[in-house]
Amino acid sequence: MANSPQAKKRARQNEKRFAVNKARRSRIRTYLRKVEEAIESGDKAAAEIALKAAQPELMRGVTKGVYHKNTVARKMSRLSSRVKTLA
Repeated sequence: MANSPQAKKRARQNEKRFAVNKARRSRIRTYLRKVEEAIESGDKAAAEIALKAAQPELMRGVTKGVYHKNTVARKMSRLSSRVKTLA
């Protein structure tokens, strides 16, 4: 357990940050799920719209430190290539 005042403060800050990051991660996953569902249904127009909506959310996750930029780049690349292959 944290004993010093600064360690106690850091513990409080970590809890708040964890909650914010958890909400942000959940929000990003929701956007990704919408893209996945559109791809599964085979609807190219809906998949493109969902991908366009997911892109800024993913990039925001990078700037906020939730995801690494290469991870997001890889996800975007794989999703966009899957959307492109839809007939």
